Amino acid sequence: MKGRSRAFAATLVICSCLIFIYSNLNQEVPVPPCVLPNTPVRFVSGHPSGTPVIVDGKINRSQLPHVRISTVHLSPAFRNDIPMSSAFWNRKFYSGLKKLDKAGNLLQPEISSNGTPQSTEYLQTNIADFNKYPSIHQDFLRSMHFRSPDILINQPNKCTSNGKPDNVTLLFAIKSSAQNFAQRQTIRQTWGQEGFYEDGLLVRTVFILGNSSSDDPDLGKLLSIEAQEFGDLLVWDFKDTFFNLTLKEHVFYKWSILHCPQVSFIFKGDDDIFVNTKALLKYLKSLQPGNMSKLYLGQIIMQASPLRDPKIKYYVPHSFYDGPYPPYAGGGGFVFSGALLESLYSMTWYIPFFPIDDVYTGMCFQALGIAPEKHNGFRTFDIMEKDREDPCVHKDLLVVHRKSPQQTLRLWRKLESPLLTC
Repeated sequence: MKGRSRAFAATLVICSCLIFIYSNLNQEVPVPPCVLPNTPVRFVSGHPSGTPVIVDGKINRSQLPHVRISTVHLSPAFRNDIPMSSAFWNRKFYSGLKKLDKAGNLLQPEISSNGTPQSTEYLQTNIADFNKYPSIHQDFLRSMHFRSPDILINQPNKCTSNGKPDNVTLLFAIKSSAQNFAQRQTIRQTWGQEGFYEDGLLVRTVFILGNSSSDDPDLGKLLSIEAQEFGDLLVWDFKDTFFNLTLKEHVFYKWSILHCPQVSFIFKGDDDIFVNTKALLKYLKSLQPGNMSKLYLGQIIMQASPLRDPKIKYYVPHSFYDGPYPPYAGGGGFVFSGALLESLYSMTWYIPFFPIDDVYTGMCFQALGIAPEKHNGFRTFDIMEKDREDPCVHKDLLVVHRKSPQQTLRLWRKLESPLLTC
């Protein structure tokens, strides 16, 4: 009895601390110390058999899963749109292209999967104004060859039942950060609810995270508790920054191939969006079989070019990349076919990483010869202010960016109400 009481008390303390700390992360008030029981937190990862890969930070590399990287054929349109230039990215692309055309494989040694940073001397030699780059760009360049970070928290059974792969209709893969607990919890309570929807369509949800940077508090223990409670966190061992969203894309492709191989559609998006899940499923169900296998759907940005102002978040130096951007779906939220996962994953080994993830995704799809498809229900640049909390406006929309947790909860309750008439 005493042992059971102690266990209950420990659990209560952990949960109380988790709720209190997360709830205060975005408030300008001091967070009092929270005493956790003296139990080591285990970061556990695994492959489909369930064998642990990472336990207490120790990696059993003999058990790390692998995905075959196939030879790819880049579309003529993609080749033609990338100008031959002295810009660093362009030179890397064409250097790799020569090897691809000659041998059909450029993976080694041009693109390395190890985590050794690229030397400053190498970058200064190849980029004349490298020292003038903002620090976030310099950090990106030092690690843009890195492809294989360790996974710290995994959900290997997310898409399985009784040891067999589920036929998942829609997988929500949401980019998040450690401190955004309120956003994740809102999604769990609203449009990201897992389970079977009308006509037996199965929905699963995962949140994709990196590691906290050295300037952020270490939330690893809280994430471990959250992962055990909800079973939907995927955490990799790389710095969670804006320019590493491309790396998030790459590692998520690999995870999906390994752990969700029979998924029909994948929704990639941010954690501050609103998705009309039932309407989205209805649309996906209406697709003709011939349109399903090459789907890349969202709000499409056409004829875009790099922004050259260093003060802008999306700044790309001319000495790094020269040329236009391909048509691409806005990264706030888009859908693509699960049948494309292996091709996309392979393509990310052949095309040098780009610091803006949705542009890079557009590059990969264009390289595969797949054009993005526009849908007016995707509003990744928000809607008119007067319509932001109107459920009747949202009833026919599929995705709206951006929403606070409070806006999402209010809107979801209204849309789900049987009293709503539009």
